[in-house]
Amino acid sequence: MSTQAPTPWRAGELPAPRYHRLLGQGKATWIQYGVFVLTVLLVLAPLAPTVYQSLLDRALYADGKIFTPDNYVRLFTTAGFGKVVLNSLYFATLTTVIAVGLSLVLAVLVVRTRVPGGRVLGSLLLWPIYISPLVMAFGYILMYGPSGFVSIAARAVFGTVPWNLYSIPGMALAQAITLVPIGYLYCSGALKLADPQLEAAARTCGAGPLRILWTVVLPMVRPAVLYSALLIFSTSIEELSIPLLLGRPEGIELFSSFIYINGLAKSDPDYGIVGAASVVTLAVMAILITIQALSLRNARRFVAVSGKASRPRLLDIGGLRWVGFIFAVLYIVFGPLLPILGLVLRAFTQLLTPLVNPLTLLTLDNFILVFQYPAYVDSIKNSMIVALIGAIITTLFVSVVVLVARRSKFRFTKVLEFTSLTPQVMPGLIIGIGFFWAFALIGPLNAINGTLIALIIAFSTRSIPAAFGAIAPLVMQIGEELDNAARTLGADWWRTFSRILFKLIVPAMFSAFVLLFVQMFKEFTPAVFLASADSQVIGTTTLQLWLNGNSGSVAALSCIQIGITAIVVIIAGRVLKVRSYA
Repeated sequence: MSTQAPTPWRAGELPAPRYHRLLGQGKATWIQYGVFVLTVLLVLAPLAPTVYQSLLDRALYADGKIFTPDNYVRLFTTAGFGKVVLNSLYFATLTTVIAVGLSLVLAVLVVRTRVPGGRVLGSLLLWPIYISPLVMAFGYILMYGPSGFVSIAARAVFGTVPWNLYSIPGMALAQAITLVPIGYLYCSGALKLADPQLEAAARTCGAGPLRILWTVVLPMVRPAVLYSALLIFSTSIEELSIPLLLGRPEGIELFSSFIYINGLAKSDPDYGIVGAASVVTLAVMAILITIQALSLRNARRFVAVSGKASRPRLLDIGGLRWVGFIFAVLYIVFGPLLPILGLVLRAFTQLLTPLVNPLTLLTLDNFILVFQYPAYVDSIKNSMIVALIGAIITTLFVSVVVLVARRSKFRFTKVLEFTSLTPQVMPGLIIGIGFFWAFALIGPLNAINGTLIALIIAFSTRSIPAAFGAIAPLVMQIGEELDNAARTLGADWWRTFSRILFKLIVPAMFSAFVLLFVQMFKEFTPAVFLASADSQVIGTTTLQLWLNGNSGSVAALSCIQIGITAIVVIIAGRVLKVRSYA
């Protein structure tokens, strides 16, 4: 160990700080390389075993295994796999069209027109983002399934049910409603930033409100529409909840349900097929993300925000604003609200049917049953522990990652940022099975399999891109003059970070923590493969209860999950004053 040579200083002046050096390198170098290596290991840990397993003739931890491409041959020659591919593409495309279409129309109505109650409608449109797609799927079945509350009422009125939830269009509509908040966020953000001077120029030329919307406003949000479309499409490809609950009863298999059924539901899992299917899914996701990146490369040609301060003027579309208001209300009521209301009613009743007044069937038995069984209570505790610890660790770790990637002279900053964002192309199901194989392959880590530690690692890895996206924007807003001033006074990179930048990014860290807590609390797909009987989370427990036909307990657990999430979000918004920096 050595130290820097002391800097000469004159009487009356403070000396420059002296920093210890290890093997000739300062603390900053060791921290930056440590963060880089840990990030690469976290990302490669699930990827490498997945690719490795896809090329083996048996489970990667079994003896006598040999390399072979047969898994890919069997995958592409398996009867029905072609239909899995077509179903997945059809489902993802239809979901994207519905979700983006609804998002764009709702964003234009709420953000750029004088629709009554626009601010309240905007807040209500975002609420589904805090609720797990699994929970929403339970709600859809309770209300719109063949025996659902709304379906029975519709049959009594029309003599038939004019929809089929257990079909790809029905699945796509259900999936789209869970993803509309994502599209709405992007489209509304672009609409708020659009330069109103262009609209004023169009108005001066005699264009009416509808013509301005069609020829000026909508073209300016094309990048946001394209970005959200690709994000929704890729999310639909990796989604497990709705394909499993709505597609499997009718034999409709998608990529995710195909991996789940072959890797877990079978008594003798075919890990070779699972590995090959996972690699194919990862390749599809990588292509989509690459298209997404390339499409945004030239997005600056759509920039319409000028340096001149101006405020968008809401468009008066006359009587059509009431048509827009009714449309938005109908979407909120029949989209996210009725399924959530159905879950709440089912949780507090013995049976949910329009043939009997629910108020005559009120009971707390479903909640009593949940709290009587230690396994159910443990799943709630496990979800909170994983979300709390995972959110804290990931927030702190990613804060350092962002500062290394954006505010240091580290040699591999671009590689570090790219690696940090890589988990967004990795479906949760593949992260789960990848870590399962990694822990099984590395002897000393085998004991981690099935523990909460494994879940925290997997959930945290999946959340790294979200944390990066929440913290990086604020770091970019902090001028580098502060870094330079600290360096002038002799501070090294780590002292500049710990004494100055860290305190400035605390608000973004709070935002990231809340975002990650909510995301991890509703997450369950990595736990499908990683969790044991002692480490189940709410999602895996409700899924198992649903498969066993216990809808009352499922509704009660779902309500508990929604309630805890709502409490955290409200506290974060009102007490911590958390806001999004992404």
